Amino acid sequence: MNESILLSEQQEGVSVITLNRPEVMNSFNFALLHALKAKIAEIRFDPDVRVVIVTGSGDRAFCSGADLKERATLSPIQVKEYIYTIRNLFTEIEQLNKPVIAAVNGVALGGGTELALASDIRIASQNATMGLTETRLAIIPGAGGTQRLPRLVGKGKAKELIFTGKRIGADEALEIGLVNKICKPEDLIATCREMAAEICETGPVAIEQAKYAINYGMETDLSTGLAIESNAYWVCIPTEDRLEGLAAFREKRKPVYKGL
Repeated sequence: MNESILLSEQQEGVSVITLNRPEVMNSFNFALLHALKAKIAEIRFDPDVRVVIVTGSGDRAFCSGADLKERATLSPIQVKEYIYTIRNLFTEIEQLNKPVIAAVNGVALGGGTELALASDIRIASQNATMGLTETRLAIIPGAGGTQRLPRLVGKGKAKELIFTGKRIGADEALEIGLVNKICKPEDLIATCREMAAEICETGPVAIEQAKYAINYGMETDLSTGLAIESNAYWVCIPTEDRLEGLAAFREKRKPVYKGL
């Protein structure tokens, strides 16, 4: 993995991943996609990581989407490979067995917004700008945007944003439910860490199963969703963490969960 284009810092159960191509607004080229894919695969099986925060380097951009200079050099087959790679990567992020918080620290366009959509929680700085702008380049969102955006903000608003290629600011993103909260730019990472710390107080197995139940249950009818929830609950029952939670409540202390 090329460490220079993807930075990673881990402490207290939280892994902060930083897209590190500030000179091109942290846009995705093949190298960055492969580096992020490798990091996500590594985190999946790391028991010491409880929450992931993804952000961009610098104060201008979270991620401006595809590296269009690289794109101009690609053959049609290579473009297909790129879209296949980024779409599958974002699905892996969405299905990661740990919560992912997108710290949107500036411009997030195209694939940048799609990366945020694939995350579980989105927190944006007040200077953030978001949008799926692909139709202005005579293409469509290709990394999940046409599917995840309407599920988050509704079909009508998603069509408006995609059809116009409109960019929206942090306030509007919050208003339509595209982001969970906004904060001052200088407070962004601290705000994300604060939320991550709250999540780290909970049971890891429970979080994994809750994420699974929400993600898959939302894609089906209520009856099937309830069955998914039921099965996810059964996974939690035989865990040591569940017994630790009951013991901690009885003893009036904070539980110490180990993911077992």
